[in-house]
Amino acid sequence: MCLRGARWSFIRVHGDPKGIEVNPLKIKSIIDMKAPTCLNEVQRLTGRIAALSRFISKSAEKSLPFFKTLRKAKTFEWGTPCQLAFEELKAYLARFPLLVKPSPGETLYLYLSVTP
Repeated sequence: MCLRGARWSFIRVHGDPKGIEVNPLKIKSIIDMKAPTCLNEVQRLTGRIAALSRFISKSAEKSLPFFKTLRKAKTFEWGTPCQLAFEELKAYLARFPLLVKPSPGETLYLYLSVTP
């Protein structure tokens, strides 16, 4: 099957000759989300972020405050760092991420996550 020049959709992503983009409904679910008020809502948020991680540059770094909140599982505390990270994430997603192939001659950055 050849999809050259055609628009296609598969599970969470859409594609066309310009590149691959995330399903707009997945982005809308985070943008329309209110700030979490309990641990289950934080877990739901981190799950949605994980589903979109290939489209979010440095997604682990951007979602670190949410994971720190989950680590303190006995008490729920949605502090200023979480609120700021949440607002920055929503603003980033509002710009509609698009994956494109690298241009020849441009610097290509590769981010690695390594655990000991």
